[in-house]
Amino acid sequence: MVEYKPEGQGRCAADLSEEELRAAAASGAILESTALAFDHDHRLRFELCGRTAYMPYEECADGAGTSAVRDIAILTRVGRPTCFVIEQMPLDAGGAFLLSRRKAQQACKAEYLDTLFPGDIIPCCVTHLENFGAFCDVGCGISALLPIDCLSVSRIQTPADRVAVGEAIFCAVKSRDAQGRLVLSLKELLGTWQQNAELFRVGETVVGLVRSIETYGVFIEIAPNLAGLAESCEGLRVGQPVSVYIKNILPEKMKVKLVIVNRDLGGPLHFEPRYFVSEGHLDRWVYSTAGSSKYIETDFSALPSPL
Repeated sequence: MVEYKPEGQGRCAADLSEEELRAAAASGAILESTALAFDHDHRLRFELCGRTAYMPYEECADGAGTSAVRDIAILTRVGRPTCFVIEQMPLDAGGAFLLSRRKAQQACKAEYLDTLFPGDIIPCCVTHLENFGAFCDVGCGISALLPIDCLSVSRIQTPADRVAVGEAIFCAVKSRDAQGRLVLSLKELLGTWQQNAELFRVGETVVGLVRSIETYGVFIEIAPNLAGLAESCEGLRVGQPVSVYIKNILPEKMKVKLVIVNRDLGGPLHFEPRYFVSEGHLDRWVYSTAGSSKYIETDFSALPSPL
């Protein structure tokens, strides 16, 4: 079974012999290698087994040469792992390989991405960040959006508060946009309020991040899907790391009461995602505790199915 991995995680062609490359070409296997140049003939150039390999412009991406793919998306492949299938082996001693990323992406879309349902959990890789969300490679360089409000339940100012470019993460398929591209969500994989609260005990002192400063108090994140409230304290800033004493945990109200102990911590703090689920499928996810007046839920079964 073919695995359609994000670029940078696939089978490296540089490790293969010419005989293995020939077998890959015959089977249509998806490989990857680092693009070395974008030449004057508008081709991406590679080197495989000591020979030159070319990817013609129209083969550099599904939709290359149309408004769907900008030239910069192709130019910036230089120096980066790029997936492909081998269209043609060298015909003679001076010949070159001919490669196609377009065909790899079309196969990934038809055989993998188009078969996914809302709630399916998939691996992906963060490729770049915008104020409104993170873009992720969901296979063969195909991009999907992870909106900022889907990154966690705990409030964040920017996607960089939760993920970093190049980071491999898991996401749930949330929906598709008008063009059929996947929209992703991470927060459902990071645990419910109860699951996160069970990681802590009253009387502990832990590190946290200031996420919101209100007139009535300061919200401090102690896990990606869990924040507590401390009394107002002058001089704090959003994103500042602090240490906090856990004064109380109230499941019925979904509240964690904190006391700021130290606000002069040395360096930056970043919580790595802690996955409570990282494979399979979710039909429904309820963050809230039983009896809480605040209800947070994602019903994947109510979302549209594949096109």
